[in-house]
Amino acid sequence: MIGRFAPSTTGEAHPGTLLAALLAWLDARARGGRVLLRLEDLDRERVRPQLATHMQDALAWLGLDWDGVVVQSECAPAHADALDALAAQGRLYPCTCSRADRAGRRRAPDGGWAYDNTCRDRALPPGGWRAVTAHHVRARLPDDRVELVDDGGLDLSQTPARDMGDPIVRRRDGVVSYQLAVVVDDGAQAITDVVRGRDIAPSTATQVALQRLLGVATPRYRHHFLLLEAARGDKLAKLHGSIPLPALRARHSADELCGLLAHAAGLVDAPAPCTPRSLVARFAWANVPARDRVARFDAERGLTIE
Repeated sequence: MIGRFAPSTTGEAHPGTLLAALLAWLDARARGGRVLLRLEDLDRERVRPQLATHMQDALAWLGLDWDGVVVQSECAPAHADALDALAAQGRLYPCTCSRADRAGRRRAPDGGWAYDNTCRDRALPPGGWRAVTAHHVRARLPDDRVELVDDGGLDLSQTPARDMGDPIVRRRDGVVSYQLAVVVDDGAQAITDVVRGRDIAPSTATQVALQRLLGVATPRYRHHFLLLEAARGDKLAKLHGSIPLPALRARHSADELCGLLAHAAGLVDAPAPCTPRSLVARFAWANVPARDRVARFDAERGLTIE
């Protein structure tokens, strides 16, 4: 069993980051498996080198250790090989559509706008996908239904080519998309079990479709509850600077914060200080609640999770 925690290095760790890391780590450790840390750093506009260091420091401070650390940008040759394999199957095409072109047409399972595969009949230029510089490159998915239920009983079934639309696999700025990179990286790192937040669940069928095209094994999936912002009701996000770690560390010790997260996840009866290692023996997914929780923070009370 090999699990992974794969945060983007686009902002400081927050309580949602640490909760997701803790649950992925506990899932592996409680089953005697290995767990990797993969630093997802492909977004050139938002990634900063110091944020990767911050992420590793934050996870170590909480008490999490890893059986290996992978830097996603160092996997670029494997990403290019995957694009070549899809091109050899005749699956790639340039897409001239903008986000505004999709707006208002048809909702996708993730709440965004589905892509209607408008450019499917376009051919790659001479030189292939590497010669596409001004447009996205998409992968033409089979029109097959993907039947899949995750380990928590969440139905992930879709016909992704229709429900979400053909995915972007290389952005117009030359960056390989999350949808392709996560499939390639999970396969290359022999990931057998993926534990991640429920916000990613609608992407799973698309990833499975890409796995099948690339001959990559499908891991077991489990999607857990989210911590939400009190004001907006959205999930905590690094992009918004949601309750950054320096504020948490100024108010809580690592053991206190671990206890708060463990209590929110149903792993302990009261939010008393503890360590990740102390939770391993008692960890069970049956105790983890399904509903999302709201996280609040102020300098006087510190972090509260409702």
